[in-house]
Amino acid sequence: VERFSEHPLGDAILREVKRRNLKTKPVQNFLALPGKGAHGEVNGNVVKVGNKMMFPSSLPTRVQNDLMRQEEEGNTVVIVGKDNDIFGLIVLTDKIRKESFSVIRSLKEMGIKRTVMLTGDSPAAAGAIAQKIGVDTVFAGMLPQEKVTKIQKLKNSRSVVMMVGDGINDAPALAAADVSIAMGVAGTDAALEAADIALMADDLGKLPFAVELSRQSIKVIKQNIGFALGIKLLALLAVFPGWLTLWVAIMADMGANVLVTLNGMRLVRYKRRLPKKMPEVACACSST
Repeated sequence: VERFSEHPLGDAILREVKRRNLKTKPVQNFLALPGKGAHGEVNGNVVKVGNKMMFPSSLPTRVQNDLMRQEEEGNTVVIVGKDNDIFGLIVLTDKIRKESFSVIRSLKEMGIKRTVMLTGDSPAAAGAIAQKIGVDTVFAGMLPQEKVTKIQKLKNSRSVVMMVGDGINDAPALAAADVSIAMGVAGTDAALEAADIALMADDLGKLPFAVELSRQSIKVIKQNIGFALGIKLLALLAVFPGWLTLWVAIMADMGANVLVTLNGMRLVRYKRRLPKKMPEVACACSST
């Protein structure tokens, strides 16, 4: 069933299947349910793969105990079964990117005072990761639409919300944020299309530099507007004493174009600098 899924957990399961050289059977009528899982027909039976919401009936006590134990250890559990029959549990552990802690720290040093994790993972698994990397607030067990609602609430609190995500379930939330960034290589097509910025390298460490470069770009834009208006104002003042000849006007116009172009080209050689404090900004991050 996971062969047709675009979810990172599905990719992880498929990699393990290939590593073990396991045989798979044809699947028909595949359907993905964002925030829950997926199901498809295998040998005439509807096989479900996902979280507890895929199985509305009460799970057996033994399964519930195993599920609770794994989640308390910070693991993500995928339930496999059909109807009310549980075939088994697939346990996955999130491998935290080694640069995650330093990225969160850098963002806070740059003035981003609050970081928020929005994830469909269990509260225990999400909380364990957040504690390790320094995320301030965690909202776990969320469906895609619930992520959108939470981002709207953050925006209504007069915070500027930057959303970082790479999964198919992140696309609606990315579209709702003030600024959205998709992790390029790992990102799904839906996430890339919804994002304002795509980091083409699958390197979370690029995030602080992207924020810093964006701030510098705004400064350069304001400088260029000032340069252009200043030159136009000087040209206007030169009309009254009769100094503004045709050639002077042409040179002033060309000079303004050259000046703003050269000033803009400084961004090509821009290097990261020490962070400066900014007003409070909220950052909504998605866990994979």
